[in-house]
Amino acid sequence: MNRILEEQGKVLQDKKNKIRRLGKKAVVIAFWLLVWQLLAMAVDNVILMVSPWKTLLRLIELLGETDFYATAGMSLLRIGAGFLAGFLAGVALAALAGRFPLVEQLFGPMMSLLKAVPVASFVVLLLIWWGSSFLAVSICFLVVLPNIYLNTLEGLKSTDRELLEMATVFRLPFSTRFFYIYRPSLRPFLNSGMKLSLGMCWKSGVAAEVIGTPAMSIGGQLYLSKIYLDTAGVFAWTAAVILLSVLFEHFILFCTKQFFAWQPACTAPDSVRDPRSRSVNGAGESAGPVTLSQVEKSFELPEGKGRKSVISQLSAGYEPGKTYYLRTPSGSGKTTLLRILAGLTAVDSGEVHVPVTVSMVFQEDRLCMEYSALKNAEMITGDPSRAAAALNCLLEPEDLQKPCADLSGGMKRRVALVRAMEAEAGLILLDEPFTGMDEETKRRAEDYIRQKQQGRTLIIATHI
Repeated sequence: MNRILEEQGKVLQDKKNKIRRLGKKAVVIAFWLLVWQLLAMAVDNVILMVSPWKTLLRLIELLGETDFYATAGMSLLRIGAGFLAGFLAGVALAALAGRFPLVEQLFGPMMSLLKAVPVASFVVLLLIWWGSSFLAVSICFLVVLPNIYLNTLEGLKSTDRELLEMATVFRLPFSTRFFYIYRPSLRPFLNSGMKLSLGMCWKSGVAAEVIGTPAMSIGGQLYLSKIYLDTAGVFAWTAAVILLSVLFEHFILFCTKQFFAWQPACTAPDSVRDPRSRSVNGAGESAGPVTLSQVEKSFELPEGKGRKSVISQLSAGYEPGKTYYLRTPSGSGKTTLLRILAGLTAVDSGEVHVPVTVSMVFQEDRLCMEYSALKNAEMITGDPSRAAAALNCLLEPEDLQKPCADLSGGMKRRVALVRAMEAEAGLILLDEPFTGMDEETKRRAEDYIRQKQQGRTLIIATHI
């Protein structure tokens, strides 16, 4: 009962806050309308300045004309087409630049040039080359392209490299990587680029129409209003531009919000279809042991202080279906060894033979934090029902739908453990899998591991 009353009180308070914010906005708008009215009265010249009332009457008059909607629609079509083309081209080029450094080097100077050259210069050149028919579309395209390109590229570069390594180990398909790893990184950058581009797009697009004066355009109407000294018409058409730009921006941002909120179903990782996922093939023959022969690995020390040897002359074999524990002090190379077996770290010398696919609990949790525990497990299983059944072994049912960012450290570790054990892999690497767990939870986790091992090779790294 108390919880219901608290929720009702919170809803009521939210409504009061919303009403308060709307009231403040109304006061601000009323203030500037008053300033406008006083300025018009002080000038007292309808050619130089018209009042808000006369502007409103002129706008209502325009709204009663059939040609107004055709004119506004054509301008919206031109500017919308230019924005969409610039957005798609910017995203596509940024994706190529993020994948191939040469593309970034080739297009970097061009994008800097597009941002630096005045819009007026492009308008003049395009009038000479193409005329006025596609002027507004082209200008909007050129304004939007560099903003979207640079923001998208920056978003791609900011993608969490640890999550990308996780995706590599679990062989996540491109769709899962895009929606649940790249997309969250792109969101703040794309939102910023789009908000900037939407405002600039309408300003530059209408300015291009004023200069090019194509048929059926708001810019052309603004130009005619200037010729006939119809100041009320200038203000009314400007108000129409503002209204259209606000509606267009809200529509685009709404669609963007829906896209980023969408959580499509995850398809099964590539490892499910890889015959190396099983330690024993269909004929009952062993895939062979995981072996290391004379492996050497060292790392460069900072400030040019030489190299530190982490693994020296290591030879080992791990038989299919057995469990191995690495119990050595911290800093002795356990994590480096597991990364070598997972294919994430190259050896300096020696040979490594891993005839099966790999899953892993990393030293860090490496979860997609803004998505639920269920969604993180579904990325590996490709089946939400199977993911839920596995998570229920270690988590409470009410925790499955919580974003991983809201889970405790021990809960996150359990989600990472479920992800590793549910993967279709012949070799399972667990790097400190029980971190943050109390004794009872640790026993449950150990039972779960034994239940899910199912004849696969298991290597567990723990502290002494």
